[in-house]
Amino acid sequence: MDALTGFASVGAAYSAHSLSARGRLRHDLVARRLLAELPARPARVLDVGCGDGEMTLRLAAAGHHVTGVDPSAEMLRAAARRLSARPDLAPRIRLLEAGIDGRPFERERFDAVCCHGVLMHLDAADAIGRVAGLVARGGVLSILTENRAAIGFREALRGEYRAARGLIEQGAAASRGNLGLQTRGDTAEALDELAAGHGLSPLPWQGVRIFHDHHVDWTPDPEEYAQALQTEWAASTRDPYRQLGRLVHTVARHGAERRRTP
Repeated sequence: MDALTGFASVGAAYSAHSLSARGRLRHDLVARRLLAELPARPARVLDVGCGDGEMTLRLAAAGHHVTGVDPSAEMLRAAARRLSARPDLAPRIRLLEAGIDGRPFERERFDAVCCHGVLMHLDAADAIGRVAGLVARGGVLSILTENRAAIGFREALRGEYRAARGLIEQGAAASRGNLGLQTRGDTAEALDELAAGHGLSPLPWQGVRIFHDHHVDWTPDPEEYAQALQTEWAASTRDPYRQLGRLVHTVARHGAERRRTP
């Protein structure tokens, strides 16, 4: 995770993306699914690679106790600034400068461990092996990363046909993301297999941002956004639609398998 400290250089762009309609779609879809898998009581959540705290604050606002960790001091300062605007959430949030390798929380176990927008920069097998061991029995591991099966789809929809053909014909494992960084994709099947190898039971996975990923300057009014979100949600767990999502969101439970329909 320490290799991700350079991600701070695009921190402002990431924050702007999170506030855009496309960014909100990602967060709304992932949070809705994750919250459906958490218990009604306040859960203990670890947000690995929390960045500017978007998911950390969302989960705390839902009543859970969240530890947000990131190797970038700059990103943590951005999260702290956002938290200062929500003092009501402060008792439920702690922010730590740390990565997967230097875990100040290694003796703790969590009802949910989130690793969102991080795996595409790391070795998937190693990263999942590290975070899976932090999930308490009955808890869930939530992974959000680039969808290898859909690489080239965004470029084609944008009319970048030469780039799309190159990615598709090569069976590319990586592509350039919104922030200008080269990111690796993974398939839901491979992620589920890795989680199962660490004793977790995979739950139905979700494709994220299927129909709107290529809209760069999308500024919908509230009604259009609500309709778009509901349409994305309806498709997110159904084949063949979910296979074309820019991102793939896998969830796996530690202990007895408990499948839910999102």
